[in-house]
Amino acid sequence: MTGQTNAGGADREGLVIVGNDGGTNVGASLLRAARRCGLAAVLVDARRAFAAPRIVGRVNWWLRGRRPTRLAAFGREVAEACRTHRPRWLLTTGLAPVDRGALDAVTAVGVETINYLTDDPWNPAFRSEWFLEALGGYRRVATVRRSNIGDLKAATRADIEYVPFGFDQEIFYPRPADWPLDPGSPAGVFFAGGADRDRVPYIQALMAAGIEIALYGDHWDRHPETRAAARGYLEPDALREHIWNAAVCLCLVRRANRDGHSMRTFEVPAAGGCMCVEDTDEHRDIFGEDGVAVRYFTGPDDEVAITKELLACPERRQALAAASHRRVWDSACTYDHRLRQILRLATP
Repeated sequence: MTGQTNAGGADREGLVIVGNDGGTNVGASLLRAARRCGLAAVLVDARRAFAAPRIVGRVNWWLRGRRPTRLAAFGREVAEACRTHRPRWLLTTGLAPVDRGALDAVTAVGVETINYLTDDPWNPAFRSEWFLEALGGYRRVATVRRSNIGDLKAATRADIEYVPFGFDQEIFYPRPADWPLDPGSPAGVFFAGGADRDRVPYIQALMAAGIEIALYGDHWDRHPETRAAARGYLEPDALREHIWNAAVCLCLVRRANRDGHSMRTFEVPAAGGCMCVEDTDEHRDIFGEDGVAVRYFTGPDDEVAITKELLACPERRQALAAASHRRVWDSACTYDHRLRQILRLATP
């Protein structure tokens, strides 16, 4: 457990956050946001719910309905954290490993339960009955996608609200004027995200067109079509610096998650990157019409043509990067603002 409470124990304006610590994880960003907002906060690291020998974890995931090995024990830890710190809110992130019994116990001590739903629980890769049952234990659910609002309203009596992803300004900010370009970083197209099968044709099309691309994230080396561009993982500072050095940053959504946007939607422009973005209604709500702040594509051929245009025109890339950066800053898209929206706090 990380974080702290105000001296003296009970602080009814405080919160307990359940999420993954470190890196660019939303839970860690919300913890920093809470501190910047002057709220007492603790983070209970959700990864502890999955602690188990590898074979046990695999059995629980694949044969027991994607069940975290320590689901019940972790839920008791969360309930105990709420009894100890007496927060006003319990804020869990994503498909949080907190079962219905734990949520009921938290509610019983007067804590408001909220889930910031960063994944789609009806995605076949993640769907689990224990989580769908747990949804009924939340007072409110803030979802990052409009596409599952109807399903959520049918599954729970919780208040449902659309709250997009945001960006953490401690990690994602523009390149300082005196920061040298790194010759070892990609100068062409950059993409960070998982190797979903439906993303592969977009990457394959760029590579077939002879466009230099560097891929970071899970499993790109498992696909023969993309293996040559796979570069592994990036820590937060390296992620930001690669955005700085890339000519074009690709933004793809996850279809299995029914996404309308992604974390990179906000992180890339916050760091000053020029984006070639998959065309969705949510992206257009964020960035406006094509060519105002980003360029949109609707398929692999379209993506290749637009990427070539951007690579050939540095001045155009610079103008788009500046415009998209203004959009995410002027539209109050930091996790400080998202946290205030989720908790329904007044913005100072």
